Amino acid sequence: MELFDSHAHLDDEKFDEDREVLIEAIKKAGVTKLISAGYSLEGSKKGKELADKYDFIYTTAGVSPNDIPQTEEELWIMLTEIEKIAEQNGKVVAIGEIGLDYYWNEENKELQKIAFLKQIEMANRLELPIVIHTREAVMDTLAILKQKEALKKGVFHCCPLNRELVKEALKLGFYISFAGPITFKNAKNANEIIEMVPKDRILIETDSPYLSPEPLRGRRNDSRNVKFVAQKVAEVKRVTLEEIAQITYQNAEKVFFQNNKKTY
Repeated sequence: MELFDSHAHLDDEKFDEDREVLIEAIKKAGVTKLISAGYSLEGSKKGKELADKYDFIYTTAGVSPNDIPQTEEELWIMLTEIEKIAEQNGKVVAIGEIGLDYYWNEENKELQKIAFLKQIEMANRLELPIVIHTREAVMDTLAILKQKEALKKGVFHCCPLNRELVKEALKLGFYISFAGPITFKNAKNANEIIEMVPKDRILIETDSPYLSPEPLRGRRNDSRNVKFVAQKVAEVKRVTLEEIAQITYQNAEKVFFQNNKKTY
């Protein structure tokens, strides 16, 4: 059985002491592809370095709503550098993670919207999909996606368990990625939301080192634990773990490899 972790952060400082050993353990555990997602200029550079070093690791380049600078001028400089990373490196498979986050940042909503729009435009120029982060900003996120179409679509990463968001995201042609929170005992709507998403539109991820699934909640997360997310989806969909592993692997390849200008 092979697994595809569609969103992790292997560049995170929580992995500094054992990153290389862990990466080998991840591959041996059956995670034969993973995406170490960018979220800032520095994170995008580190993701590129990891992707260049390991054949089974890919990356994204982008500035998340929690990492945008203070001014528009600084933002333009940063986005210029992000685009250079994305267009020059064959293993950058999406622009992301990008989007809106009003949970952590309410004071710069307008600059978040500008950054989101500009990075959708960047993805369209480069013929790449997008990876979306949204938190407590559902309506504005959807409004921007309806205003500026992402031509190669993409994925809602660690998708909030919000019925309206999932319904509209599917209508717009996006994939839905589930992470550790669907396994939490106090997760609201998890089963219902999983049922809402057709099997051919589901991805799985860890968002590691964060959001460890049950039964490892509270510990450092890593890509080996994506199997627990797959198991939860399999239980709700009433199919085998192996089937969900295969389906989500194929879905991730469609999003990140087959649906953009690059070949792998």
